[in-house]
Amino acid sequence: MNNTSIAARHSQPYRIVIADDHAIIRDGLAAILRDEDNFDVVGTAIDGKAAIEAVRTLSPDLLLIDLSMPNTDGAEAIKVIKKRQPEVRIVVLTYHKEDAHIHAALEAGADGYVLKDDGRDDLLAAVHNVARGKGYLSPAICDRVMSGYVQSQTSSAPEATASWQLLSDRELQVLKLVAQGYKTKDIAAYLSLSTKTIEKHRGNMMRKLDLHGVSAVTTYAIENGLLA
Repeated sequence: MNNTSIAARHSQPYRIVIADDHAIIRDGLAAILRDEDNFDVVGTAIDGKAAIEAVRTLSPDLLLIDLSMPNTDGAEAIKVIKKRQPEVRIVVLTYHKEDAHIHAALEAGADGYVLKDDGRDDLLAAVHNVARGKGYLSPAICDRVMSGYVQSQTSSAPEATASWQLLSDRELQVLKLVAQGYKTKDIAAYLSLSTKTIEKHRGNMMRKLDLHGVSAVTTYAIENGLLA
């Protein structure tokens, strides 16, 4: 199954809200995104609290958000937004490269994670992929995740049971497909099952592994060597 063939088609420009406490960054990001034909920056926010309100009132397709902001930090804002409006896609754009920040953002429900040290192409790739229902991790973050996986494999006890072994064969199959960026309807078609059945397997899988969001599933799959 080809990733291109399952990309969501959007008849109108993707509506985007930008949340960052630095005006120059908000303005710069808005200028970059407005140069793209299929993006429409409909609002900005100066902190986490304002981001929550902007998403509530503007109902964007995607939120681009920093982590370190006053009046509710980015991770907490993501958690609130995903609980209230789970359909909103979220990309983190931050300077933070530390594992604690990465995992906090993904566990909160972020769908993508990009570094402010990354280039314009990485930013646009993240926004395009996440807007279309896929996950995205900065190449630098992928390297860190893979390094962490190798280290954990080396240091873990041989008798330890991986949490994914708690999944049924079908749940594990769905996990791998979700991690590869496939959407529910396409997984259903690929496995010749109903979308309701896939939703059930997907929900069971994410509950058993305590995962929230596509990027968290992708990170988990990479860390556990399930995409090899």
